[in-house]
Amino acid sequence: MIRAGVAASLLLAATLAFAQGEKLAADSPRTTAAGATFTAPTEWTLASRGNVVTLESPENDTTIAVADVEASDAAGAVAAAWTAFRPDNKRPLKLPTAQAPRNGWEERHLFEYETSPNERKVVQALAMRAGKQWIVIIADAFEPTWEKRLSQIGLVFQSARPKGYSKESFAGRKPHPLDAARLDVLKKFVEDGMKKLEVPGVGLAFIDGGKVVWEGGLGVKELGKPDKVDANTLFIAASNTKALATLLIAELVDEKRVRWDQPVVDVYPRFKLGDAATTKGVLVKHLICACTGMPRQDLEWVFEFKDATPESSMKLLGTMQPTSKFGELFQYSNLMAAAAGFIGGHIVEPKLELGAAFDAAMNKKVFAPLGMARTTFDFRKALKSNHASPHGTDADGNVRVAAMDLNYAVVPARPAGGAWTSAHDLIRYVQMELALGRLPNGKRLISEENLLARRAPQVKVGEDIDYGMGLFVDRRWGVPMVRHGGDLAGYHSDMMWFPEHGVGAVILTNGDWGWALRGPLLRRIAELLFDGKPEAEAQIEASARNLKADLRKTRERLVIPPDANLAGNLAPRYRNKDLGPVAVTRKGSEVFFDVGEWKSAMASRKNDDGSISFITIDPTIAGFEFVVADKGGQRELMVRDAQHEYAFQEAK
Repeated sequence: MIRAGVAASLLLAATLAFAQGEKLAADSPRTTAAGATFTAPTEWTLASRGNVVTLESPENDTTIAVADVEASDAAGAVAAAWTAFRPDNKRPLKLPTAQAPRNGWEERHLFEYETSPNERKVVQALAMRAGKQWIVIIADAFEPTWEKRLSQIGLVFQSARPKGYSKESFAGRKPHPLDAARLDVLKKFVEDGMKKLEVPGVGLAFIDGGKVVWEGGLGVKELGKPDKVDANTLFIAASNTKALATLLIAELVDEKRVRWDQPVVDVYPRFKLGDAATTKGVLVKHLICACTGMPRQDLEWVFEFKDATPESSMKLLGTMQPTSKFGELFQYSNLMAAAAGFIGGHIVEPKLELGAAFDAAMNKKVFAPLGMARTTFDFRKALKSNHASPHGTDADGNVRVAAMDLNYAVVPARPAGGAWTSAHDLIRYVQMELALGRLPNGKRLISEENLLARRAPQVKVGEDIDYGMGLFVDRRWGVPMVRHGGDLAGYHSDMMWFPEHGVGAVILTNGDWGWALRGPLLRRIAELLFDGKPEAEAQIEASARNLKADLRKTRERLVIPPDANLAGNLAPRYRNKDLGPVAVTRKGSEVFFDVGEWKSAMASRKNDDGSISFITIDPTIAGFEFVVADKGGQRELMVRDAQHEYAFQEAK
């Protein structure tokens, strides 16, 4: 029999061991008490107690818990995991959603919890079942750390496998051809997905054996109008522009006008980041590697772009500070990518303004040789031609044609995402990638060495996924896949190819839920090529169901038009030194926030901590949150991205 004092000492010792744990020197495979496996990320501190393994971030403000539990359902599993991990948790549940089965898990359910904006928290739990055994992964995260370390957090979630499960692999399998029958299956898959996700139009193309086997369009360019999407319909490619810009730099490396390992300040002396040491350490290849520690800092060019230029975008880099060590974490920076393109253009056309130089260099060295005749950075030209209009979902779930205003923000940073292109044009780029730098006529555009240098791993993104230079390389199924996506207001796109098998595809969409077509399309292609397990259909179904459920849940707490008493306390005008002005206007009971470049109708919401938020609700602009932060008679609004805060103060 153990005396009370001894028992208390043993409990204290166990608690201290749980808290202190082991700091990991590298990504480390781990096995739970019940035999499930996962990978714990480097620099995190791992501890175990009973059926719970915890991982603490280096910042000590974010915890991941992995718990083995037995339960009759997902809700019971999550409740048991919280009891074992943090029994005093009282945070209200926001939304449970069923996810598509994968990686040997027969059931997967995501539980998201309510947080207030001033907490800056992300709290969620993923419950997964195989047989009778459940594993629950809980994330209780500080939002800046969540974004900064999302690749590491994703590694834990992505790598979780049931006991005894072997990863699906297509290595060594001979692919089936993308013949007419399989192409029909793919087109029908996309058509069905468009209906479920309410995407009006899609540009689509496929390559097999290095040749374009189908290109065309599905759906309409604009709701309420009969014009159909075709192979030449223009969409904004968004971040798929990045790979095109790195192709320009690769050509310059071929021409010995620049080196991948050359310091950027040697090429463009005016290049400057907010951190001097990082500035000196950035080589040409690092401009678009997402590996320099520079975080997303998009609000400054999304709010204030009317008078912005490529030169001012470059200067904005001088205000940015790294939030992780060089080469440590995947952190996606649009302005760094923009700098890559503008510097490449400057090398080609040093006498031209940065934007004009980039446009001219891309036309001469990328678009013209590839036969991308309609691809352009000229918004006016694109909008006067065969183009697809953007669409978004309003607060009540209705899909509507959306304003283009917000997309003009990318013009001063256009190497990061400003290209308009079509399925016909973009598939020509993929065809060249599959041909290792050769054009259809056999002429070499780029050396194989420098083409492939762009795919060399620069930073780890997640399990079996690395980022190169504007390209992801994904080996999750045992064969390499190269891809990239793109997202702007009302436009979502992807390009993907299997370099060892001569197969590729592009998809361009004009609906805000179009992003949910991209991953399932890649999976469906793999299923048809390699007889993979049928998972793609379930992924589409789950995405459509969960997006609609999330929209309904979000709507429950929104007051539209905003609460009149709360809106009555707003100042007529606010200003932030970095994001510019916000004018508060009214039309009847409706309230609008106008930042000059774009405006939106607003909703109000009372948060659990008593704070008040005003939230944009117009299609494609929805989700910008302004939190009332009045202090001592001074009226303020707080706007945040994951790692930054901006206070708007009342302006006279």
